[in-house]
Amino acid sequence: MTVSDRWLLPDGVDELLPPGARVVEQLRRRLLDNIFNWGYELITPPMIEYIESLLTGTGNDLDLQTFKVTDQLSGRLMGVRADITPQAARIDAHCLQHQGVTRLCYADAVLHTRPAHLLTNRCPIQIGCELFGESSLSADVEVISLMLDTLKLAGLEKVHVDLAHVGIYRGLISKAGLTADSERAVFDALRRKSIPELDELLSDESANADVTRMLREMANAAGGIDAIMNIKSIVAGASQEVLNAVDQLEHICTQLQQRYPNIQLGFDFCELRGYNYHTGLVFSAYYPGFGQAVAQGGRYNSIGTEFGSDRPATGFSADLKILASLVSPNGVELPKGILAPCDDDPSLWSAISSLRETERVVQLLSCKDESDASLPDSSVEFECDRQLVKENDGWVVKARV
Repeated sequence: MTVSDRWLLPDGVDELLPPGARVVEQLRRRLLDNIFNWGYELITPPMIEYIESLLTGTGNDLDLQTFKVTDQLSGRLMGVRADITPQAARIDAHCLQHQGVTRLCYADAVLHTRPAHLLTNRCPIQIGCELFGESSLSADVEVISLMLDTLKLAGLEKVHVDLAHVGIYRGLISKAGLTADSERAVFDALRRKSIPELDELLSDESANADVTRMLREMANAAGGIDAIMNIKSIVAGASQEVLNAVDQLEHICTQLQQRYPNIQLGFDFCELRGYNYHTGLVFSAYYPGFGQAVAQGGRYNSIGTEFGSDRPATGFSADLKILASLVSPNGVELPKGILAPCDDDPSLWSAISSLRETERVVQLLSCKDESDASLPDSSVEFECDRQLVKENDGWVVKARV
């Protein structure tokens, strides 16, 4: 290893430097304050937990994304969190133990073994909310509404929201009469919308012909608002579980259109993200020009059962770093500062202390003549647009020339 290699960060790992770190922190505060105004309480779970707790009810996908280490005190296997949602579920079940609705929010770092996609890194800052204890569709509508409000506050207004429901696929595949291996293959082909593969996999004469037809047609049913009517005709005659899932999608679509008349809604019935984790509605928000979802979430009622608390749950999350990177540079104004001279005058220190209660004040450390051209321009270095000057035995703030 060369000397220069020692300073290299691992692939997929980044760091926030000025002024980007300040932009992200300002955005974090603004978004959390808004989420708090919706009634959500802030939590800060630990970065590392025993693996049994961290991966409870989350399925294999999160397991692959989680770094594992051995606890030197107990010898037990621990994991560095890759998602805060399971931690929020543990807190709701074991720490708070509320009987009614619990609303929690967070904004903290997570770590992934691999980037979730090509447009992100392995150490995102996850911001989101979780709502426990309410199974009605009003909870799902609230969470999606809060997601849209969060994105709007972050400066992303013209977003497109895709809706799906894992209950449609789950209800159909349970009646298809396929073997376990065939079910796994159909699941993979459906997610990729590979029609030729589906035709081959679903050609088994022993399978339920009506259900396999529905699965084939479902792969081509994605689209805009009209897609909801299309899927209703496709699954007509399916089990009540499937019909209820479609009705839920239609209801949520209606509610969102009433709240956000200009919103762009779409449906992708092959969106089976977190199939072993989500239990109902799933949703994703997309922003023009960015090739991946900027926020996503859904209902995950089953996770609480493994924590010993069978409570319904829904929520959403986003990567704060991505949100900050998509904000227009003109839309973020970093506060300017006041430049104070190097002077031992006690009244100057008093003036600086008073100003720092509301302002950014940077004091020069060198008492050389500021007009000395060999010194760096402090107003540029510290982004100070004003200065403290002494007038009539007092210190006043004036604009820098």
